[in-house]
Amino acid sequence: MSAARLGRLPNRRDFLRVQAGRRCAMPGFVVQVAPVPADLTPADLEGSQIRVGFTVSRKVGNAVVRNRVRRRLREVARLVIPGQARADLDYVLVGRQAALGREFATMQADLLQALRRLRALAVATP
Repeated sequence: MSAARLGRLPNRRDFLRVQAGRRCAMPGFVVQVAPVPADLTPADLEGSQIRVGFTVSRKVGNAVVRNRVRRRLREVARLVIPGQARADLDYVLVGRQAALGREFATMQADLLQALRRLRALAVATP
């Protein structure tokens, strides 16, 4: 689709806004989506980047475990979101305990399925 890179959700206000949007729970993570606010300037969006945030609760484990889950989610998002997701939405992936033991390819398929359920897949251009 496009060569969009992953941007970051910079602050708590963005995470809370996306949290109030639509969500889809998968075994290893929860995907939350919300439209990009209209008041953002092009400098805030940094080109054609899709903004993604990652969070993992302390209930998942200690810092080492949480960071491992976050790294796995970041890599899954890096591989799936730029080519498949809509650029007019912000995304937050919330890690779950099951993300540690889940196959990486299965997590990629889960993310694609979640985007499909949320109607967040980009329309393919011929």
